[in-house]
Amino acid sequence: MSYGGGGPYPQAPYNQQPPYPGQGGYPQQPQPGYPGYPQQAYPGGYPTGPAAGQPGFNVPPQQAPYGNQDMYGGTATDYKDPEMAAFEFNDKSIRRGFIRKVYSILMCQLAISFAFVGWFLYDKKTSNYVQQNSWLLIVAFVAIIVTIIALSCCGDLRRRAPTNIILLGIFTIAESLLLGVISSRYKSEEVFMAVGLTAAICLGLTLFAFQTKWDFTMIGGFLFIACLLLMIFGIVTIFTQGKTVKMIYASLGALLFSVYLIYDTQLMMGGQHKYSISPEEYVFAALNLYLDIINIFIYILSIIGAAKD
Repeated sequence: MSYGGGGPYPQAPYNQQPPYPGQGGYPQQPQPGYPGYPQQAYPGGYPTGPAAGQPGFNVPPQQAPYGNQDMYGGTATDYKDPEMAAFEFNDKSIRRGFIRKVYSILMCQLAISFAFVGWFLYDKKTSNYVQQNSWLLIVAFVAIIVTIIALSCCGDLRRRAPTNIILLGIFTIAESLLLGVISSRYKSEEVFMAVGLTAAICLGLTLFAFQTKWDFTMIGGFLFIACLLLMIFGIVTIFTQGKTVKMIYASLGALLFSVYLIYDTQLMMGGQHKYSISPEEYVFAALNLYLDIINIFIYILSIIGAAKD
């Protein structure tokens, strides 16, 4: 075998490496250039010196052409799309506006619901008429199922105005009708006591969710499992008539939805929490908080009613 037209390539004995560039005995050959590029010699010849694994080579340190910056002037870890920077949920002004919008919708929902409660509580003719005409309750129940599925499962539908507001209004009226019928079965002082306790509990939990460093947004799976277990327990209580069982079930329900209220509040807040709701999901956020508060009210009313029964 010949090398570049010269003599035969010297065979290195066993356990001895052949000479490399920069060592004596290696014929220096011109380096062929790439096609289309002028042939240039390495400036200053081949560098010599110690290199990792290659004696005789001194590999210069490799540096990125932009140092620690990318093409936009920021580091690779903190790059953000300039077109989306104005729409980030971490922006305080966007978050405050989102929270105000959610609580404005929530206050309207609660005002409608408790207006129905007062109406059915003091107007016995209306409550008796609704209870005697069960088709009204069936229509309300179907409307609740249809609207809650549409708002929960159809993302485009719940973000499209005014469709989302219309669906939320239908859901609120149907839920308020059922809530009024439920409240009419209790005495007025029991209902007022439940309203006061619900308001105090929800206010305290909301303030706790706003200031606590604990992140409740990571326990959504556990809350879903607890909700399924509570549902199974509720089916069991249908066939088990007893004051103690009903109070235990109502207490567990009030506790579960109290945690749900903290969870949904932190999802709405965003910020440093692991999970958050998009600012476009104000209807969905208001729906979650409304359901938490209404469920807490119903379970507290059940506890009070069972205690005074």
